[in-house]
Amino acid sequence: MLIDGHGRVVNYLRVSVTERCNFRCLYCMPEKPFSWVPKENLLEFEDLFKFIKIGIDSGINKIRITGGEPLVRQDLDKFIKMIHDYKPDIDLALTTNGYMLPDTVKALKEAGLKRINISLDSLKPAVAAQIAQKNVLGRVLQGIDMALDLGLGVKINMVPLKGINDSEILDILEYGRENGIRVRFIEYMENAHADSDIKGMHGKEILEVIKQKYTIHKLGRSGASPSFNYEIEENGYIFGLIDPHKHDFCESCNRIRLTAEGDLIPCLYFDEAMSISEAVRGGDIDRAAEILGEVLANKPKENRWSEDENESSNRAFYQTGG
Repeated sequence: MLIDGHGRVVNYLRVSVTERCNFRCLYCMPEKPFSWVPKENLLEFEDLFKFIKIGIDSGINKIRITGGEPLVRQDLDKFIKMIHDYKPDIDLALTTNGYMLPDTVKALKEAGLKRINISLDSLKPAVAAQIAQKNVLGRVLQGIDMALDLGLGVKINMVPLKGINDSEILDILEYGRENGIRVRFIEYMENAHADSDIKGMHGKEILEVIKQKYTIHKLGRSGASPSFNYEIEENGYIFGLIDPHKHDFCESCNRIRLTAEGDLIPCLYFDEAMSISEAVRGGDIDRAAEILGEVLANKPKENRWSEDENESSNRAFYQTGG
């Protein structure tokens, strides 16, 4: 069992397999050139897997593959199969923008993927293109349909932005309800790499929009999930809100993050990290395990993001997968 310095059990590993992305979303990396980290800087899947085995053997039972956009990395299904074959009952999930799903989702399901979270910020082609800076909506919706047809668990993430897609909160909610998909509204998290002109909505503002049509009841968090859940009285539909302004977001944090270059990160909003790259490339599994222990011991109690202090992260979310 993995325990951090504040007594929290850590059983969830998020693995970013690339920082590359085929979108340029306003809230993430709108100005970043279409370039990438040199291939030699990235850990091979085999080396990432060496560390993943350490984690699984020590108590990790949930792994999420992220990016950047993870589907731009070739042979991702083979990496997923490595993990699945090692521990078939592990909760193995993927976060994606959905654009490449029509071409890949069948292979991912066959490799052992169980669940998938898909970004869907608008149901209007022009608005989706404005946010992603690319014509994306048709393929994303096709990918969602295909994932559902294959029996994958699907959730939708929406980041409401004032004056851009805030008028579609109820539309996205209804789309999720009609398709049997849990929708999670995510507060825009300020970061130095986003478009400086965009403004996000606080959780209470998102809820007020929904209350204009529905009566909602608090359900609370499920386990260590960052999503605070609500139920709509009129139809029983359950949706989530991810609100990292609140420190109860951190109280039950059970996760650590590994980047494609081998940086092990204890908290999304901390810039500190320790690298396992040299250890796993050299086959020094004991040293990699020691680094994991050091990162857990230094995992912060709370993130540095405060609504009152208006702090912004310098870490690029496309490196850590959010």
